[in-house]
Amino acid sequence: MSSQFKLMGERRFLPFFLTQFLGAFNDNLYKNALVVLLTFQAARYTTLSPGVLVNLAAGLFILPFFLFSATSGQLADKFEKTRLIRFVKLFEIAVMALAAVAFALDSLTLLFAALFLMGVHSTIFGPVKYAVLPVYLREEELVGGNALVESGTFIAILLGTIAGGVTIALPGGAAWLSAAVLAVAVLGYLTSRAIPAAPAADPNLRINWNPLTETWRNIGFTRGNRTVFLSILGISWFWFYGALFLSQFPGYAKDVLGGDEHAVTLLLALFSVGIGTGSLLCERLSGKHVEIGLVPFGSIGLTLFALDLWWASPVAIHTGDPLPLAAVLMNPLSWRALFDLVMIGLFGGFFIVPLYALVQSRSEPAHRSRIIAGNNILNALFMVVAAGMGAGLLAAGMTIPQLILITALLNAAVALYIYTLVPEFLLRFIVWLLVHTVYRLRVEGIEHVPEEGPALLVANHVSFVDALIITAASRRPIRFVMDHQIFRWPLLSFVFRSSRAIPIASAKEDAAMMERAFEEVARALEAGELVGLFPEGKITADGEIQPFRPGIRRIVERTPVPVVPLALRGLWGSTFSRKDGPAFSRPFRRGLFSRIELVGGTPFPPDAATPESLHSAVAGLRGEVR
Repeated sequence: MSSQFKLMGERRFLPFFLTQFLGAFNDNLYKNALVVLLTFQAARYTTLSPGVLVNLAAGLFILPFFLFSATSGQLADKFEKTRLIRFVKLFEIAVMALAAVAFALDSLTLLFAALFLMGVHSTIFGPVKYAVLPVYLREEELVGGNALVESGTFIAILLGTIAGGVTIALPGGAAWLSAAVLAVAVLGYLTSRAIPAAPAADPNLRINWNPLTETWRNIGFTRGNRTVFLSILGISWFWFYGALFLSQFPGYAKDVLGGDEHAVTLLLALFSVGIGTGSLLCERLSGKHVEIGLVPFGSIGLTLFALDLWWASPVAIHTGDPLPLAAVLMNPLSWRALFDLVMIGLFGGFFIVPLYALVQSRSEPAHRSRIIAGNNILNALFMVVAAGMGAGLLAAGMTIPQLILITALLNAAVALYIYTLVPEFLLRFIVWLLVHTVYRLRVEGIEHVPEEGPALLVANHVSFVDALIITAASRRPIRFVMDHQIFRWPLLSFVFRSSRAIPIASAKEDAAMMERAFEEVARALEAGELVGLFPEGKITADGEIQPFRPGIRRIVERTPVPVVPLALRGLWGSTFSRKDGPAFSRPFRRGLFSRIELVGGTPFPPDAATPESLHSAVAGLRGEVR
């Protein structure tokens, strides 16, 4: 995990992180102070009930995301991003000055105006925040950078929420709060001055100021790449899920746990700690590249621990006086509920960080900010729907634990639906499980596989899961050519079909299938894809590398591409190999987490890629470790 924290010492990341952190902190410092003020002193300003005012405040803050996200995405693509960030921070200072005036004049109208403008500030900053990370960070740093931003954001939300409530409750709280929000805004501007330049993605872009047509256009950008669009839907679903949970914390603490306001703070703190921890663990679990296999893992945890939270919640509603926090913690069910909340946050981090990194890495750079803006619009829409659904179900007589149960079941249904639409998520999850349970994989020389463009990867064939091991190590999808019988193997058929593997047979078995396979390989390489090949033609029966067949020459003569030799070490004798008989004849004979290795070598130019030279290269990379 040290590498992601190393970013905190570098100018290309730390000033941006601090600027983002301070902005999120100030949003919640002001917003929660206003909510507390309206909850306890609404009569000073209006005859409207505190509940109506609090919901009006929430609506005013989120309204700019619908009105201005489309414009914000265009601004972030058209202008140099650092200048735009500094403008936004100057705007924040002006808004906080307005808030100070509003407190001094005791004007509810100006307080609401400042809240709306802070929503505008967040709306403009959002597309820049996520679009700038791929500019500053390398691909292998993207997950770690997103993890730090997500964990930092939730910690900032937590600290800002607590600080806002505490500050406004002090004697002369309005004056203290005015000074605090102004000071944080100025500090945010000062940190933004150190952010390095990030060039405009599309300086010739003409701004469309019509929010309706541009919103629809931004949604169209998100739909340009199917995987990106479904990832954005996944992100929006997470905010739907999170909004439902966060909005129930006060009621859950009071009516279910029987606690006071300190119990509400504890729930928020534990949820935030869980999110932060899960986010920071993503880099270690993903091997420093965008590992979308963590997304199904996250969704499983979000469902299971929400179900357990429902199961652990007391049935009877607490009707007496609120209990102090110490009394709440004396109930064993409270500890179980708190553990569930931490784990929901933890698995939420596993779910959200890879999705954000995937959207950033696979979006077209020229309109990445507008894709992020489209994401923000959908996020806001899903959160509004979540608020409406939660309020409606509670008004209809449903209890908070029952609402948690509904959320858990909806999460399972939505996850299954998304994963059937994009099998790549489930494929990567299966691969991730394989190399984190059965095996412990060490990778060396994978940088020889090109980051873009076509290439042929050749490796020794030791077991039935060789293709999955290589897939786990690669940052890019690979289309493997494999024996048609293995392709149809019941337990792995889904994986191979989802990865668009190419089945092949020998000329003696099925000459037509062999010709179709070579045609498909040529099309894949011409399209700039990676193709994986096991030139031995079958899994080794004795652990040694068999002679390579001449099909390699036929492939590179038709489509001249670099050929990268790869060697698998340590798989001989594992569950999926043919040592001492058929695979699975002695399951887990080497136990769990057995160490295996994948070693890559220098690519061969097409004219030098003969079966003999590649065999020699793979054998040399493998060495004596079978």
